[in-house]
Amino acid sequence: MGTVTTVIQYILDLGASVVLPIIIFLLSLFFRMKPGKAIRAALTIGIGFIGINLVIGLLGNSLGPAAQKMIENTGLNLPIIDAGWPVAAAISFGTAKVVPWIFILGIAINLLMIGLRWTTTLNVDMWNFWHFIFSSAFVYIATGNFWLGLIVGLITLVIVLKLADVCAPVIQDHYKIPGVTTAHTDTVSWAPVGWCLNKLLDHVPGFRHNKMTPEYIQDKFGSWAEPMVMGTILGAVIGILAYFPDFAGPWGTAIKGIVTVAISMGAVMLLLPRMVALLMEGLIPLSDAAQEWIKARYPDRELNIGLDAAILVGYPANMSVAIILVPITLLLGVVMSYAGLNQMLPFTDLADTPFFAVWATTWCRGNIARGSVIGTFFVACMLTIGTFMAPATTVLAHQANFTIPQGASQISSIDSGAHLIAYFFAFFFVFGQAKAYGTAFIIFSIFLLTVSVICYVVFFVHILRGGKPGMEDREKYMSDEELQAEAEAAEAGW
Repeated sequence: MGTVTTVIQYILDLGASVVLPIIIFLLSLFFRMKPGKAIRAALTIGIGFIGINLVIGLLGNSLGPAAQKMIENTGLNLPIIDAGWPVAAAISFGTAKVVPWIFILGIAINLLMIGLRWTTTLNVDMWNFWHFIFSSAFVYIATGNFWLGLIVGLITLVIVLKLADVCAPVIQDHYKIPGVTTAHTDTVSWAPVGWCLNKLLDHVPGFRHNKMTPEYIQDKFGSWAEPMVMGTILGAVIGILAYFPDFAGPWGTAIKGIVTVAISMGAVMLLLPRMVALLMEGLIPLSDAAQEWIKARYPDRELNIGLDAAILVGYPANMSVAIILVPITLLLGVVMSYAGLNQMLPFTDLADTPFFAVWATTWCRGNIARGSVIGTFFVACMLTIGTFMAPATTVLAHQANFTIPQGASQISSIDSGAHLIAYFFAFFFVFGQAKAYGTAFIIFSIFLLTVSVICYVVFFVHILRGGKPGMEDREKYMSDEELQAEAEAAEAGW
């Protein structure tokens, strides 16, 4: 098994932008795509992922210093450092005993479920298998029971595959990406919660008939509402909040900081959708080939390719909500700390807000007002969950030889708090360590757990009763422009 672990680790060390094109190339050949087209599709997808990572890196490089300045302006000292998603990945891959089994059994279970018609998702997002290992690691280390940890990791995988199945129709319909879904744990885990919150907003005055999509805003405000311009304006607001104390000294420093953040945010809003479009250029031929292969052999079957949520983050509504969530996350970090509900300093994972925005906006079809409200709830939950997991995360990080940032007593991440299914399973095993945060924190943690479980139950009961989330009421949330375009297409017989 040690040899298997070494091989798996070597492959993972190549990175998602290398591993995914290899998997896509092999899949393309399996689905009878011509070698030339297979190579082009694989390279296009790999380059698309590199482009997305570069743009997300630009976002992080701009937001990181600004976020640090904003926290310094509050004078608040939060003891838990948001070390970013790498800490969660390091913990996962550092739990060496579990890693090969999750990969081997995870792939086998996925193929078995497809064969038995228990899922329509073929998850090729191998790099993010660490998400399933993440659930497993907490339980394994907390209990010392290898089999219990392994079972928890595999149950997480099965739940995520089922979520990918039920979310595939709305992803394909709203984002216009045929044959694709996302089996990305720290995003799709929030889909049931986002669906329930969106339904609740139907009963709130001001949201009931609100269709504040990027298209609607641009129609009302013209070029001022273009994503690039909106990103620049929101970036300038973030820059002012971060660097306004610097005006007490030489103005040049403050102006430089504000302008840098503003231009960087504008660049992200312009470039990220184009990188996603490049990714789609490679994905669509694979999707078409897979569907043709399935229909030729199994006319009554469908198969969706499960991918990283990176394929969705670049859409204008997601990016708009993501940038709005940055100052909201920092404000929540401060306010919730005074209320005893958070002890984590938001920092590194602020660049991941586009991922957290996906299931805040998808159910409401890109409604920025609804998405901002739902996203705010998501982030509040993630801060508390990230704090809750911090003691165990710190212990696991030491065992995985992850370098703890200097001056940090504990580490966690917003991304760790985004692993909602891991929280379901780990809650009772690490509860004793989290009790040190006080009564208010524990009560709020239990409240979040209860609300999330209720949302899951309501979501899946709705599906069992024949409901089709995101599709049965699609016209209700679609913008007037989308409805008109669809009507015109229907009249033209398309």
